[in-house]
Amino acid sequence: MDYKGSKAPTNTVTHNLMDFCEGTNNIYESVVIMSKRANQIAAKMKEDLQKKLKEFASTSDNLEETFENREQIEISRYYEKLPKPTLIAADDFLHDKVYYRNPSKDKDKLHSDL
Repeated sequence: MDYKGSKAPTNTVTHNLMDFCEGTNNIYESVVIMSKRANQIAAKMKEDLQKKLKEFASTSDNLEETFENREQIEISRYYEKLPKPTLIAADDFLHDKVYYRNPSKDKDKLHSDL
């Protein structure tokens, strides 16, 4: 999952609604696919950010030792500037970078083939 190298826009973009129906023929199914993908991306981003910020965690909770760490601020700014997970998921879906399947449709197709 390469969300860092994504070419997704960092702000909202107006899309033709029918573009999202092309793969599934159902806008609601497409929205569900994109939302699940966005959740995966958000979880990975959160995990990566926490891992990087954990390096800066101090073991002592002394108020006098509280100071701003420039590297920690830069890491936070970097993650703030990344495209939001929903925008990355929509971009991935529109560019056919998401693998999905619908088990109920697969089951129906299997029964019709018999």
